[in-house]
Amino acid sequence: MTVENPDNKWIGKRTIRPDGADKVTGRAAYAADTTMPGMIWGKILRSPHPHARIRSINTAKAAALPGVKAVMTAADLVNFPVDKSVMLGIQDMRWMCRNVMAREKALFPGHPVAAVAATTPQIAAQALKLIEVDYEVLPWVIDIDDAIKPDAPILHDFIQFEGKPSNIAGRLEHKLGDIDAGFAQADVIVERSFKTKPVHQGYIEPHACVVSVAGDGKATIWSSSQGQFMVRAMCAFLTGIPQSNIRAIPAEIGGGFGGKTIVYLEPVALVLSRKSGRPVKMAMTREEVFRATGPTSGSSTSVKLGATKDGKIVAAKGTFYLQAGALPGSPIRGAAGCAFAPYNIPNVHSLGFDVVSNRSKVAAYRAPGAPIGAYAVECVMDELAQALKMDPLELRLKNAAKQGTKAAHGPVFPVIGYEETIRSALSHPHYKAPLGPNQGRGVASGFWFNAGGESSAQVNINEDGTVVVVTGHPDIGGSRASTANITAELLGIDYNQVQVLIGDTSSIGFSNLTGGSRVTYASAMVVTQATEKVITTLRERAAKIWKIDPEAVTWEHGQARPAGDNAGKFEPLSLAQIAARASETGGPIGAGTSLNTTGAEGGFATHICDVEVDPATGKVQVMRYTSFQDVGRAIHPSYVEGQMQGGVAQGIGWALNEEYIYDKNGHVDNPSFLDYRMPVASDLPMLDTVIIEIPNPKHPQGVRGVGEVPLVPSLAAVANAMHNALGHRFNSLPMSPPKVLAALDPT
Repeated sequence: MTVENPDNKWIGKRTIRPDGADKVTGRAAYAADTTMPGMIWGKILRSPHPHARIRSINTAKAAALPGVKAVMTAADLVNFPVDKSVMLGIQDMRWMCRNVMAREKALFPGHPVAAVAATTPQIAAQALKLIEVDYEVLPWVIDIDDAIKPDAPILHDFIQFEGKPSNIAGRLEHKLGDIDAGFAQADVIVERSFKTKPVHQGYIEPHACVVSVAGDGKATIWSSSQGQFMVRAMCAFLTGIPQSNIRAIPAEIGGGFGGKTIVYLEPVALVLSRKSGRPVKMAMTREEVFRATGPTSGSSTSVKLGATKDGKIVAAKGTFYLQAGALPGSPIRGAAGCAFAPYNIPNVHSLGFDVVSNRSKVAAYRAPGAPIGAYAVECVMDELAQALKMDPLELRLKNAAKQGTKAAHGPVFPVIGYEETIRSALSHPHYKAPLGPNQGRGVASGFWFNAGGESSAQVNINEDGTVVVVTGHPDIGGSRASTANITAELLGIDYNQVQVLIGDTSSIGFSNLTGGSRVTYASAMVVTQATEKVITTLRERAAKIWKIDPEAVTWEHGQARPAGDNAGKFEPLSLAQIAARASETGGPIGAGTSLNTTGAEGGFATHICDVEVDPATGKVQVMRYTSFQDVGRAIHPSYVEGQMQGGVAQGIGWALNEEYIYDKNGHVDNPSFLDYRMPVASDLPMLDTVIIEIPNPKHPQGVRGVGEVPLVPSLAAVANAMHNALGHRFNSLPMSPPKVLAALDPT
């Protein structure tokens, strides 16, 4: 359903991805590929305990081991006191300085307590065994419901809730209308409770970096991250080195999904390099990734919906407890803010709680918090439709948010395409296809805020008329291809004449993280403005050549042309011709733009899922899946489809198999891809997509964020399909074979 604009040559086309050849031939350079002369290896000593006070750390024996060049602990990092928040983007440095390296206490198994750098990885590993840590082992708590009990072990004395020490570290509330009056109007009320387990982002590339501190104190960082400016700033804050002395260079990224919007290794390697005077390389094992980096939250949720008998929802209440891990910061904003956003409900009360427990600190994961909220709300929506004897999509359509709807989390929606996603689903052949035995069909909808933020771009014309565009965003979703499409379209030149590069912190203006579904939206704005400046310069250069006023020159189809006969009779000048004469008309041609972009609008999606359950084994197979999404404008449809398919694949894994399993000692029991069950190709059907384009009027190309919305409805779509296949409602995830078998045979 992509709306083709016949006037566009490149925007909306499936151009060859700029990074494709390098990646399939193995030429693409990732962080772990980086090497330097004189490089040594860093490794981290991690706590074996879920919760323990650190009485002392003795590193003398490790430091004395031949081949060891540096040893560090938390004492080598800046200590941010817990009583004053120091925010850096989405992270509080009070927690970052305690997450990168344990300070007063070790708070989860795998929490870093010390690090070494040595001439070989083997010597570094041997040195770790020589570090003596005196722990006072403390009571610990893993599960979220246990963590909020009155007698739960308290992780942090400084966290207070309702005047008492607590593991509830934060609270967020949204209110709209009068919730009690709303439920009093309802003819049908459905209230249910739900639980989800923490799941990992599952990026294939582990965290890795190389850091070199030169003799003059200047540091260079090569790392895998979703934001080189974030890496520079966090490392500066944590080590005390001025940002002006740090250059952060982004490598190709082998997956992130939000999990690389945070630092783990870079500050440690920076300290070790500064101490040793040598470049330090660090790379996590897969086990370290699972034990010590941020999954998304587990949750404990209750949702209550009330509707009149004609299907109008009059009241909605949600309470969302989300696990932060060992330090505050769970995505309650996404859960509490997005859960009811698809619907026009006059009375809403949405409440989120941030809960700490002895797990690794959570990190962002694709629409953080929103899939958890949607899972609960969309399952209750299905039950409500059943109670009202309504088609579940018709119930959603009757209550759909539209232009002018006031959302509980604050905004009044502008032009949005949520209704169009439902109508498209209702009319799609998938929704009418017959089902067989042990098969069921489920639907669900979802919303994500999307974001703008700071971005920079530079557009330069080469001497031969080709174009180089530099932006400041690591490309994890196709931003280079979209940027090339837009630049080629605006300049009227062939797509293959545009090269797009990702600049480091010393070569491009500040650009915020790649995250929040912001990059194509924001980079398109700055690239558009920079390209328009270049076009103005090209017109001026043509005017100089023709000796006429620049206002008498137009730019069309990659050429400068006289605006009319009155301007003069001149043959058009191509971009290459103007570039060839740049030195005689004023010098190099280029322009840059930096903006704090605004106007990003939320995204909506509706999904249909068919499953088949094997009653003998409890295995669930997704048979067919179709996602419908308003993308604003698909700058590169193949990448848009890939984002939609990728989000669905992750949601299917979250719904059916993925979970962190803990043993009786409070340790993660499945820290590998062998035991942590992510979907593989044989687990999935072809994931169908329907792109709906309702352009965002606040964006020059009509773009809305795309990448995070596709994950939001998928958990509930699978869960609702399971209910319709089995007649049993699963109110906890994952719906793994043992749970399915137990539901089929409760005895």
